[in-house]
Amino acid sequence: MKSPSATLLAEVRTFRQNHPDARYVDLIALDIPGHFYGKRYPVEMLEKVAAGSPLKLPQNAVLLGAQGGLFKIGDYCFNDGDPDANRRLVPGTLKPVTWESQPLGQMLITSDGTEAPIEFEPREVLAKVLERLQHQGIHPVVAFELEFYLFDKQLENGLPQFARDPLSGDADDQPNLHIERLSRFSDVLDDMAQTAKDQGIDITVITAEIGPGQFEINFGHCDDGLRAADWAALFCRSTRGVALKQGYRASFMAKPYLQFPGSGMHVHVSLYDAAGNNLLAAHQQQPLRHAVAGCLELLPHCMPIFSPNHNAFRRLGGTVNAATRASWGFEDRDACVRIPDSDPRNLRIEHRLASADANPYLVLAAILVGLEHGLEAKREPIAPLNEDRNSGTDFPVEMLDAVRAMQQQPVLRDKLGAEFVDVYCENKRQDHLAFQQEIHAREYRWFL
Repeated sequence: MKSPSATLLAEVRTFRQNHPDARYVDLIALDIPGHFYGKRYPVEMLEKVAAGSPLKLPQNAVLLGAQGGLFKIGDYCFNDGDPDANRRLVPGTLKPVTWESQPLGQMLITSDGTEAPIEFEPREVLAKVLERLQHQGIHPVVAFELEFYLFDKQLENGLPQFARDPLSGDADDQPNLHIERLSRFSDVLDDMAQTAKDQGIDITVITAEIGPGQFEINFGHCDDGLRAADWAALFCRSTRGVALKQGYRASFMAKPYLQFPGSGMHVHVSLYDAAGNNLLAAHQQQPLRHAVAGCLELLPHCMPIFSPNHNAFRRLGGTVNAATRASWGFEDRDACVRIPDSDPRNLRIEHRLASADANPYLVLAAILVGLEHGLEAKREPIAPLNEDRNSGTDFPVEMLDAVRAMQQQPVLRDKLGAEFVDVYCENKRQDHLAFQQEIHAREYRWFL
């Protein structure tokens, strides 16, 4: 077997041979709010990193707020000297960037697998959860589904406008599921799909969703949870870039229009043992019921992850398939945890609560912790919606309440890491307070 450095070096050299005009490569990682940060490296310097030279970025880049600012969180940011932390290249992720004007590459970097991983880095949080499950003989298979809106490239007074139908030139303001919308927007959708495939992402089904200019992309089922979350993160980046190139604006914002459905991140998860047996299907599906109970028990405490900003909470209780309580059901899209109809081999849960702009690493980590907790606790879940349409437990619907519910939850502190929980909750609290520091024109209309 090749050493990690030899494998990476071969990957970089192959990229240079295949893309001789690309002089730079963006080295990128996802921060807590779900934005990419990183550095643009000359490709020849990337060879040195692949060969073993140190790759360091500020540790506190992970702590950036939604607008890129730094918050005082414990001793981080302002009392720690803003130290660097080691990162490593993620093998297999060096790909061309085709949506910018100049040839370019991009590659994921991470602190997981380094000598001193950053405890609150999203990818590291997920890596620890997956490692613990692997030691227990549990192997998740994961598939993400992401909804997003296309808007006109130009905003009007800061507000999004309906995407223009390429054939008629009119605003695509008719919400529907018609297949013709896929044909009318085929140029940009095909470009998005092909660009994603060029990034190594397994794109499957494309759907025209109910909102005007709203679409959904499904990814293939993946037996590597980190790679599945990588796909979701990279798809968001490439899709925004392709949309701008094609004359649109793409957004994974949770609720861009109050009168139309929001955009969600649906995650399918099944669990297998080393022999390939579906753990959820054993013993007349009793483990499935336990796993569902664990997910529902922790769900109210994971709301800052599933609804990571003020706008995401607007999506809850919306017009279509957006739950207002922690619930589950068989083939029921009103449930937070849906059990799709399948044979025992493919039995799985579909977690439907997270907004499309949530951090995919953290969403998957929270779901897996819920499943793990349920399998350990072996409790029975509440009645499914198929039996009782009023079944469900309440969860917080405002950020500060959600943060309080998350921060003191002992299972989350144990299984996601107490340091991560404290840092994440304070980041969300500070972001929410910063968001409130602007007086909207409506306040003057109401109260002046």
